[in-house]
Amino acid sequence: MANAEIHVTTRPREPIGGIVWLILALVGAALFFYEGLDALVTAWATPEYSHGPIIPLLSGVLLLRELKDVPVHSGTVNRAPGVALLVVSVMFATLGKLAQISEVVAYATIIWVAAVLLISFGWAQGKHFWPAVLHLVYMLPLPGVFYYKLSTFLQGVSSELGVFMLQGLNVPVFLEGNIIELDTIKLHVAEACSGLRYLFPILSFSYVFAVLYRGPRWHRAVLLIAAAPITVLMNAVRIAVAGLLVKHWGPDHLEGFTHFFEGWVIFMSCVALLMVLAWGLLRLRRDPISFLDAFDLSTEGLWEQAKRVRLITPSRALKTAALVTLVGTAIWQVRPDPVVLAVDRDPFALFPRTLGEWEGETMARYDVAVEETLAADDYVRINYSQNALTPSVEFFAAFYADQTKGGTHSPEICLPSAGWEIAQIERADLGPKVGFDQSFRVNRAIIQKGEARMLAYYWFEQHGRHVAWDFEAKMLLFWDGLMMGRTDGALVRLITPIGATETPEEAELRLSDVFVHTVRALPRFVPIADKFAPPFVQ
Repeated sequence: MANAEIHVTTRPREPIGGIVWLILALVGAALFFYEGLDALVTAWATPEYSHGPIIPLLSGVLLLRELKDVPVHSGTVNRAPGVALLVVSVMFATLGKLAQISEVVAYATIIWVAAVLLISFGWAQGKHFWPAVLHLVYMLPLPGVFYYKLSTFLQGVSSELGVFMLQGLNVPVFLEGNIIELDTIKLHVAEACSGLRYLFPILSFSYVFAVLYRGPRWHRAVLLIAAAPITVLMNAVRIAVAGLLVKHWGPDHLEGFTHFFEGWVIFMSCVALLMVLAWGLLRLRRDPISFLDAFDLSTEGLWEQAKRVRLITPSRALKTAALVTLVGTAIWQVRPDPVVLAVDRDPFALFPRTLGEWEGETMARYDVAVEETLAADDYVRINYSQNALTPSVEFFAAFYADQTKGGTHSPEICLPSAGWEIAQIERADLGPKVGFDQSFRVNRAIIQKGEARMLAYYWFEQHGRHVAWDFEAKMLLFWDGLMMGRTDGALVRLITPIGATETPEEAELRLSDVFVHTVRALPRFVPIADKFAPPFVQ
């Protein structure tokens, strides 16, 4: 009997199927990573991150350009690395959602983008797209701790350079912290003058600049790294020009100049300096080429590369990427509300004005600008004194109901901005020193302004923990948000002047005395978790 031939007819795989699953994956991601996307939109509304919406568009262009050099792969596609990265992104985002820290969810979104590219194109192709994915980092807001530390550093550098330029122009000027004194006029180098407003978009521009550059890798590294010092330099120029305006025409001419000069003039000046640097690097090459030839500026064929999305197949990995985020969103919506410990507290207005032998007097509130920077939900300033001969002790505390929206500002940032120089700072455990049975970590700092000196204690209250290191406070914020749904916290500071004839140790005696009384009273106003309740609470 002759063998019968069996013909099996198979339907060709429809390319549109891959597009549908990709769209579903995008919709699922938009829903699952909503908190992170919302944090991005909120950050983009601020001047420092207003360039954010442009970043995804530029990354898209970089991706299409990279596709031109990556041929269509017709063999076996390895999607396993993409699936692994997808799991990482979902887990990372879930931790951020549970801890109620939306910035963590935003960071996880970048990982998800990389995962979907590896799933859609496979490892052999997708691994070439890292420059486009990495560029997305420039749309993310910095964590608050990093932002304020970087801001303070750039303020100091810009101030020093600006004053140096003014002195070079024979303008009498004096720098005290971040306050520039011109005769009887004082200019405050505020956060808006720190250079961050220009630094982030310039860093993004320099990144694209370096990617398009055809020279050696070390040339690209120089172009990328140079963005930060160029921005700080131009910000110093801005400060110097502002000082000249105030010196010769008065402060009334400053506001209009500021709005004009801090925008496109600064940005375009930084871009021009980057181009000059690139031109100089080209002169170092053994085979010099023209400036335009040094950059791959061709836009030819980008549309053809965009149409390659039709070649994405509806693989199981892509379906998994869509279903995981869609199902995860559904589960998140029906999850039971997390158990949150009670955070009932008394307002700082009720904080005791009598502490042992110390009598307190409420100090004036900060002005509107300072309060906006402080961004506390409640704060208090009380000046405690014993008699006219004993120097007073100032108590300050700021409570934040939700530290994920900015949170506490370390005095290491605020004090230099007010003209105080930190002469000495150390972390100390005051627990044994004042007779407590448990550790009580604080920062002990000596600050000075001219001949005046002051001794300060400050620390962060995290639900009964007393934290000296601001980075540790952020880590505990993440952990407590995850484990108990608590994101509140406080900054506490005590400060006293060091008399001209006394030592810091003598000043510390009264500071320690007020410290003992204040920490006993604090739990009424800064809620703690029961398991962290300190034994010295009355």
